[in-house]
Amino acid sequence: MKLDFIAPDKLAISKANMRYAKKPPDVSDILPTIRARGILVPLIVRPNCSPGSYEIVAGARRFTAARQVAEERGDLPGEPLPCAILGEGDDVAAIEASLIENIARLAPDEVTRWETFARLVREGRDVTDISATFGIPEAGVKRILALGNLLPRIRTLYRKEEINAATVRHLTLASKAQQKSWLALHDDPNSYCPTGHQLKEWLFGGASINVDHALFDIEASGLAIIADLFGDERYFADADMFWRAQEQAILERKQAYLADGWSDVVIVPRGDYFHRYDFAQAPKRKGGRIYIEVRSNGDVAFHEGYVTTKEARRLERGEAIDKETKPARAEISSTCQTYIDLHRHAAVRAALIGHPKVALRLMVAHAIVGSYLWRVRAEPQSCRNDAVRESVESGAAEALFDERRRAVLALIGFDAEEPTVTGGSGDPHGLVGLFLRLLELPDRAVMDVMTIVIGETLESGSAVVEAVGQEIGIDMAAVWQADDAFFECLRDRDILTRLVAEVAGEIVAKANAKEPGKVLKRIIRDHLNGTSGREKCENWVPKWMAFPPAAYSERGGVGTVKAAALVAAARADHAPVRDVADTGGPQQPQREAA
Repeated sequence: MKLDFIAPDKLAISKANMRYAKKPPDVSDILPTIRARGILVPLIVRPNCSPGSYEIVAGARRFTAARQVAEERGDLPGEPLPCAILGEGDDVAAIEASLIENIARLAPDEVTRWETFARLVREGRDVTDISATFGIPEAGVKRILALGNLLPRIRTLYRKEEINAATVRHLTLASKAQQKSWLALHDDPNSYCPTGHQLKEWLFGGASINVDHALFDIEASGLAIIADLFGDERYFADADMFWRAQEQAILERKQAYLADGWSDVVIVPRGDYFHRYDFAQAPKRKGGRIYIEVRSNGDVAFHEGYVTTKEARRLERGEAIDKETKPARAEISSTCQTYIDLHRHAAVRAALIGHPKVALRLMVAHAIVGSYLWRVRAEPQSCRNDAVRESVESGAAEALFDERRRAVLALIGFDAEEPTVTGGSGDPHGLVGLFLRLLELPDRAVMDVMTIVIGETLESGSAVVEAVGQEIGIDMAAVWQADDAFFECLRDRDILTRLVAEVAGEIVAKANAKEPGKVLKRIIRDHLNGTSGREKCENWVPKWMAFPPAAYSERGGVGTVKAAALVAAARADHAPVRDVADTGGPQQPQREAA
């Protein structure tokens, strides 16, 4: 390497420079210094193909600032610049020089570092070499290289700081298909796009269990594992399979404690807490027990040597724990208990066939409270657009549903201020308490509860919404009117022209076909409101929102129309289903009035 002064018109930014881009780099922070004192630190350059010409591998920002200062002074191309000249053909050294120099000045973003590290890997550098060269831990290098497994669009969003590091971290857990689905949600202003920790719940369907919580041999279990590309977090792909293996391991630990002489082992129900203030420590010889706390995230804590506070006071007085208060060892084995449970289960579900009223109430209770086998979630009705969200919340349909929901909450003994019936529990006995409460209610009241639960858990935008709407015969004009949020969503002038034709007629539509969208929207508003001398159009609903819906063009892309096509195909493939009454006899279904 040698030092020399080179004319600016003999210099060009190298593609090996990490600041290389069609757009000039930001030099606002160093421009005042360059104006006042010029370039003090030499640019790192190397010869290029043209004789006497060089390319800059480090110092692109200083070079750009010097050119800008020369342009301001009117003396282009400017004075020769100090340069340190590398040997020919040293691509790897050039890339390293560029990154080292830029990290020391304006820290590049992680995506830019990934691009540079990836080029070094292609040139033969390994993680250890890159770590030693730049003083970054190997884990940090691997984390940056892991960005290469994300879709380019996601990396671009990260570079632009439109998504944060936590979101990117969880996206590395996603498959390419999941990444594409997430991008579709991100691009849709009317959809909820999960980020941060909510993204992890979205990826795992609400149950993400870290492998560190497993009590069993993970490799021997054969359970599928999903790892983030940073290599820091690993999760079980199937939560149900995890819990089967975990619960078996817990039972084995319980048997081992009992065999070791502990008086009892209490497994705290999953999700409940072991409150230490309700217990006191006691040794094994004085009747201390083991309490196994099973947490919802899969973690298990073993609390050894505890008794209740009441029992502890007896011990302090020198009294032994009475046999009546001391839990006795179970009189049957876990295998025998399983045998009993399975046979009782078989008998109950066989008997339920003849008692549909009981089964209905049990199903409704499960849908509301949930259980180990039931996971029912309320439709979040999420939207990133505040105007759309407010439009739905203030609509007549939502107001009616909320009024009936409050009535149902009171009916089953829940707090009327609860946001949903689904997922709540106003009974300290949980599922059993709610089931017994439902048994006390008449069929009509249970049906009212069920309609609210199914309404809360009906997936927005799904084909089943279309099927129900057609079956009931919903008139959208009775519960909806065009508002500001609706007009804000309309952007296509051709479609706006078709809407004008619906409310004002073809003549008006053709006369205004070339007018801007604002004019077309004003015409529609005037006809809907009967203002500005225009004839009022009553009960208008755009074709997309009606039951059944329709499109205005052949372009497609309308979700409700696609849903209607699915419903039509299903109707063609399925014969009408007949109801079965509580008496067991078949009856023709009777449609209720809407």
